[in-house]
This record gives sequence, structure tokens and C-alpha cells, in this order.
Amino acid sequence: MSGPKTSRDPALKAQRAARDRLLRLERQAKARGEAAAVAAGVAETVALSRARGQAVAGPAPGARAQPYRRQSGLDWLAAKGRIDPSAKAAGELYGRVYRRVKLEKAIPSTLDPRVRGEFVPPSIQDVLAHGEETELARRRLADFRRRLWRQPDLVAACDLVCGEERTPREAAGGDRDAGRLEAVLKVALDILAAGGEAR
Repeated sequence: MSGPKTSRDPALKAQRAARDRLLRLERQAKARGEAAAVAAGVAETVALSRARGQAVAGPAPGARAQPYRRQSGLDWLAAKGRIDPSAKAAGELYGRVYRRVKLEKAIPSTLDPRVRGEFVPPSIQDVLAHGEETELARRRLADFRRRLWRQPDLVAACDLVCGEERTPREAAGGDRDAGRLEAVLKVALDILAAGGEAR
């Protein structure tokens, strides 16, 4: 009378090894399929972003896989050699000041229990520092715009490309007006850079 098959049975070992191999191959095929789907989705997103005029920097050819990165309008213009470093620095300064003024947050209420995740009233120093920094940014932005003679095209070009970090094509809504916006922006950045504020 023969007993039940033991794990030492060569046929049973071969079956288990074959099953494990098939499971491993199935997992690898599934992972390859998921990676291909993700790569296709990323490629589609990048293509759509570029079609809308956004500048997207990808990994260098032959480099290890790196994420795509959206470029600001100033970074894109500088990478293409269309603006010099002093113009880029002036635009970056304008952008920081613009965003500080535009994204100014209201001073939180000490009665709001959600302040910083719990009831922690802001210190008077924090409130004063916030107000002083915002007021300084407001004055600097007004000064920048005065230097641009408050000319609407120059101010709008700086607001869109430097402040909102759009590319000229993205800001202009297409190729046709992008060249004009880029030319206006170059004039504005040269005026700002000549003022010596880009530091």
C-alpha cells in the first residue's frame, strides 16, 4: 500500500517549479503592460501640454529615467538663448514680487481652530512681518510698473511670463501672437535689468 505523495516526489517538485515560473512570468508581463500604459499616458500628457504652449523638459536621451518637468517661460526663453542672464534675473525678481502680491493670504483669525491644524494664534511678530513683506512687495511691483511707464503691453507681458510663469506661446494663446509677446517681453526685461534691480 502506497502512502500519500511527499514533497520529495520529483514530479510534484517539477509541477510546483513550473507553476511558480508561470506565476512569475505572468507578474512580469503584467508589470510590463502597466509600465507601457503609464509611459503612454505620460507621453500623451506631455504632448497635450506642449500643444497648449507649455514648455516641458524631459530626460536627456540615453539618460536614466527621470521625470518630466514643466519649465517656466523664463527658463524656456533662457534655455533657447532668447534672453540673457541679466534679463532672466530681472524677470525672476519681477515674478517673485508679483506672486507675493497676487497670492497674498488674509491674516488668519485667532478664533479659527484650523489655524496651523490646531488652535495656535499667530504671534504679533508673524502678523507684522507678513504685512511688512506684502507691503514691500506691493511697493516694488508698483516701482517696476512705473519703470515700464505703466504701458499695458509691457506690464501684461511681465505679468503673464514672469509672474504667472507661462511660456510666450501659452500666454499668447498660440504661435501667431507668441512672437509679438516675446518681443514685448524682451523690451520690458531690458528696461527692468537696466534699472539694476536684478540682484
